[in-house]
Amino acid sequence: MNNKLNVLLSDLVVFYHKLQNKHWYVSGQSFFQIHPELENLYDAVLPQVDTVGELILMNGGKPVSTLKEFLANAKLSEGTDEYVTSVKTLYSELLPDYQYLLKSVTEIKEVADAENNYLVSAKMDEFIASYAKTIWMLNQALL
Repeated sequence: MNNKLNVLLSDLVVFYHKLQNKHWYVSGQSFFQIHPELENLYDAVLPQVDTVGELILMNGGKPVSTLKEFLANAKLSEGTDEYVTSVKTLYSELLPDYQYLLKSVTEIKEVADAENNYLVSAKMDEFIASYAKTIWMLNQALL
C-alpha cells in the first residue's frame, strides 16, 4: 500500500509543478481565462500532497521527500516550459493526467478496501470525486 501511495505522492508533486509551470507560461487571448484556472487547479493539488504524505506516515511508512525521489517514482511527466496559448490545447494536455490520477486513486482504494484500511479508502473517495469532477469539467470545456 505504501509503495502505491508513494507513487501517488510523487505524481502529485510532479503534477503540481507541471500545473504551476503551465500557469507561468500561459499567454495569448485566453490568458485571463486560463491563468486563474490553472492556479485553481494547482491550489487543489497541494493539500493532496500533504494528505498522501500523512497517510503514508499513519500507515507506518516513510513518504519520499526529495525532488530526486519524486522524479524517480512519478509516472506523470513534468511537461515543458513552452507557452500555451490555446485553452483546447492546454485542457487536452491535462485531461490524460487527470484520467491517470483517477485510475491510480481508484486502484489504491481497491487495495485499501481489500486490506480493510478505511482511512486510506475514505481519502481516496475524496480524490476520486475531485478528479472525476475535474475530468468532467475539462471535457465540457473541450466540446
